[in-house]
Amino acid sequence: MLTVRDIHVSYGGIRALKGVSLRVEKGEIVTIIGANGAGKSTLLNAISGFLKLGSGEILYQDKLLPKRPDRVVKAGICHVPEGRLVFANLTVEDNLRMGAYLRRDKGAIAADLDKVYGLFPRLKERQRQIAGTLSGGEQQMLAMGRALMTDGDLVLMDEPSLGLAPLLVQTVFDIILEIRALGKTILLVEQNAYKALDAADRAYVLEQGRIVKEGPAAEVKADPAVRAAYLGTESNQAG
Repeated sequence: MLTVRDIHVSYGGIRALKGVSLRVEKGEIVTIIGANGAGKSTLLNAISGFLKLGSGEILYQDKLLPKRPDRVVKAGICHVPEGRLVFANLTVEDNLRMGAYLRRDKGAIAADLDKVYGLFPRLKERQRQIAGTLSGGEQQMLAMGRALMTDGDLVLMDEPSLGLAPLLVQTVFDIILEIRALGKTILLVEQNAYKALDAADRAYVLEQGRIVKEGPAAEVKADPAVRAAYLGTESNQAG
């Protein structure tokens, strides 16, 4: 479905990605784990067209992926950025409808809005509320819901649990599994390595702009070097 081949990305004089290759097959949850500054968000931004490739190529559905963000969305890839970015002065429902701004299929948009409200009942309860007044967890749900309104088949998620209370972290990961059950494919960047590896089918470990390990998520989780570097104790990862 998605193939990243030997991509290099530099910005601000820094070589952020150095020959990264990965693949995501339809229906999978694939996670990328690594320390802060490893290049995880850079990789998602490169796939989404926000950063220019120095070299290498990205294919989606066996075709070269367009280089402009709007065309990447049209191709079927949606991005939930880090930081719960919402339109703070718009209502919840207006935020969700902004996710569908490139679509013209009004009937399907209404059906997808109902699906999003089914996934996130709290957003349904607050559909007329101004987004900037929502809690952090509700804003994260809104950012995820808005991405789903693009009707993309591949969902890129950048640190969806960042800054959330432990109970909400579990809720977010439950929702990620529900999104996959809707037929979506997910590429997940996540600091909470325990939760990410538990949810994922396969995993990549990114260090200083390079992939240093890949494989089935259970195998990556069991690797002593990964456990020492990223897992620590499970209780420390819960928040």
